[in-house]
Amino acid sequence: MPTLEEIKAKQQVTWSSGDYGKIAWVTQPLSEVLTDAIDLRPGSELLDVATGTGHVALAAGRRFVRSTGIDYVPGLLDVARRRAAAEGLEVAFSEGDAENIPFPDASFDYVVSTIGAMFAPNQEKTASELLRVARPGGTIGMINWRPEGFIGELFRTIGTHVPPPEGLKPAALWGSEDRVRELFGDSVSSVSFKDGVITISFLSPEHFADFFIANYGPTLKASEALEGDRKEAFRRDLVDLARRHNGRTDDAASLEWTYLLVIATKR
Repeated sequence: MPTLEEIKAKQQVTWSSGDYGKIAWVTQPLSEVLTDAIDLRPGSELLDVATGTGHVALAAGRRFVRSTGIDYVPGLLDVARRRAAAEGLEVAFSEGDAENIPFPDASFDYVVSTIGAMFAPNQEKTASELLRVARPGGTIGMINWRPEGFIGELFRTIGTHVPPPEGLKPAALWGSEDRVRELFGDSVSSVSFKDGVITISFLSPEHFADFFIANYGPTLKASEALEGDRKEAFRRDLVDLARRHNGRTDDAASLEWTYLLVIATKR
């Protein structure tokens, strides 16, 4: 059985593959949902963990918050820096791991992550790090995919073709209220939850499958690990997944992806 460090190294390669910049627009609206929900105070300090191409860090910067984003994929940080420069925003981006955040204890008023920290393999360590760098009374805000929703089913589909490493907890557990309460434990004085949904459109179910296989690290790497009929079966299952969830009756595809909004206060 691989260690969590070995799993994380493999995950880093996965998230570096494809073109996540083309996928990131999916989560762009969620950055506004989260920053509105946590009631950002201008002049405060925020850390966006697993920032990717910088959505939440940039949204906070637009609200006059001193914002920092960290990620362990350098290429994504390059995109985030270019976006900040294009908007004239003074947002800092640096390499950093959700399981080993490179800042001292109690450094930030807000510690947030949108569809990012949930994918770190060591969930307990990730939760403790989010809490560690938040100031007492500070806010931890997250948006995580629901396990029973479309993305949860997407990862189960991937797992039927390319099984995940033995012992790895599903990332979508972060979308369960009970699991979040377990991870944060007595370190928070309060935690609240709210369900949400984001609707994403594609040209067709087939377009969804091809777009994700070409650009989204987990589906790209799964497809690369398969050959011949197995590769075709994987693509076919992705098309079927999109068809089952399709809210349109024409040739296009409109998919509802459910998420859990988490807002906690550190003791």
